[in-house]
Amino acid sequence: MDLLLFLIQRRGQLVSRDEIAERLWGKDVFLDVDHSINVAVRKIRTVLRDDPDKPRFIETVVGRGYRFAATVITDNGPANPQLESTASTPQAVSAPAPSPAPKAAQLASFRLKILLGVALLVVLAAFALLWLNPRALTGAKHPAIKSLAVLPLKNLSGDPSQEYLADGMTEELIGRLAQVHDLRVISRTSTMHFKNSQQSVPEIAAALHVDAILEGSVIRDGNRIRVHAQLIRAATDEHFWSETYDRELGDVLTLESEVAQSVAEKVEVTVTGEEHTRLIAARQVSPEVYESYLKGRFAKGNTRADVEKRIAYFQEAIKQDATFAPAYVGLAEAYEGLGTIFIGAPPGEVRPQVMSAVQKALELDPQSAEAHTLLADMQQKQWHWAAAEAEYRRALELDPNNAAAHGGFSNWLLCEGRMEEALSRARRARELDPLGDSDLGIAWILFQSHRYDEALQEYRSILAVRPDNIFARWNLGFVLIADGHPDQAIPVLEKVVSDSNRSPGAVAVLIRAYAHAGRRADALRLLTELKKREQTTYVPTGAFVNAYLGLGDNEQTFIWLERAYKEQSNILQYIKVHPYFDPLRGDPRFADLVTRVGLN
Repeated sequence: MDLLLFLIQRRGQLVSRDEIAERLWGKDVFLDVDHSINVAVRKIRTVLRDDPDKPRFIETVVGRGYRFAATVITDNGPANPQLESTASTPQAVSAPAPSPAPKAAQLASFRLKILLGVALLVVLAAFALLWLNPRALTGAKHPAIKSLAVLPLKNLSGDPSQEYLADGMTEELIGRLAQVHDLRVISRTSTMHFKNSQQSVPEIAAALHVDAILEGSVIRDGNRIRVHAQLIRAATDEHFWSETYDRELGDVLTLESEVAQSVAEKVEVTVTGEEHTRLIAARQVSPEVYESYLKGRFAKGNTRADVEKRIAYFQEAIKQDATFAPAYVGLAEAYEGLGTIFIGAPPGEVRPQVMSAVQKALELDPQSAEAHTLLADMQQKQWHWAAAEAEYRRALELDPNNAAAHGGFSNWLLCEGRMEEALSRARRARELDPLGDSDLGIAWILFQSHRYDEALQEYRSILAVRPDNIFARWNLGFVLIADGHPDQAIPVLEKVVSDSNRSPGAVAVLIRAYAHAGRRADALRLLTELKKREQTTYVPTGAFVNAYLGLGDNEQTFIWLERAYKEQSNILQYIKVHPYFDPLRGDPRFADLVTRVGLN
């Protein structure tokens, strides 16, 4: 409204963008001015039904500013510049001065002014309603917003090194909004695919199957931060809410809380008392602590050196503030990353570190769904099945939109042999994270259900979109061997071995492929390589279990299964369902092992 009035006052004249910025926000404003002006002009044009290509009201002078071009009628007659010049010529006739009005006439005039004032207020109210919702005049109602995606906030600080701050705020907003049960919120791993995307909002919304998009920007200047956020209705590309927040960096968690509350209010979802309490929960955090935490969270790479770098960042954040729970969650996730098959740190070394960090996180923040999910995963890997189930359910109670919790719970159901329930959970994870790694969970369950054709289709679909996904390629090798195509699996797995720096897990499955393809000498050569490596460094016992299973040496397999049992190897989670164990299922020793793992 301020911009519209300003343009009208300067009707017929060019008004520069600098003049608009100074008039509306003052000099040296800490704001994404260009974006804000564009939004304001777009809103005026929406209300006035003005076509920017054939404007009747607001003309754009490219690179310079805007001009109000329509005729304006004031209480003194036409106010267009041309009309004013005509009306002010010497030939214009002056009206005689009015005589004093009688008292009754003055009273009638006073009443008329009141009526006109009321009418003006009604008109302004209607105008405001139309501004906020142009469809209100037609009586049409927008469909309810039940799903939302938060696009990566843009870093407008002019410093690429501040990218982690914008990404961190994006993740935090997703995390807070995901706690609302009545709203489906897309996971960060999917929305990050649209970072710096040139696609339109309706196109992005269609890809993610959501009703609305939240987008915005972040500007950091020293220890001050400004966030601009706006909500866009997917079907119409209508901007129906926007706000700008200016805070000290130490108040960043409060700022994120305020944005999440505003969004929940504007999309009109039901927020329970407990959800509201979690939405508004915030605390002060020093800029140094928050920076260290975000650098750990968004550090790139998955090698051992990369993971250890993340650990160092989280430890630095904890050293500066031992009460900052998110840093302990990040630390636990990083330590867990060391225990993956491609890095292969010993479980006895990694798991105590994970448990210590996650328990400290829950001590500081019992409402952390991420911490409950991590704890569930650790309980499952140590075969505390009931405790793991309880933690997954608690995580999903706190955050029903947590794709990782749904995915983890689907894996728990898989290990229990509850295949259809596992698939249902995995598909829910995919709904929340359609472009992330949730498809891997579905494909893995299909493989373990002996549904090889479907599993192959899933893995090939993943690799068609993400050809560098090493886990999908590795698992594709599993399925090709099980489906009787070891020759096709060999080139797939050889690439995985190369790309993973000869990971023991990848080498072990390649041994199986060679053995099943009749290349036993190649299989034994790789087995010798694993044995030599074991003399100088840790090699996961699961790698030897897979290798001897592939070679058909059941006696050696049982020897390594016992070692895997003592180590609580990750492979034993799947002992009840994994197709590779099928040749052993008639052996009493195997039945006893299944019982000891707790999956009888």
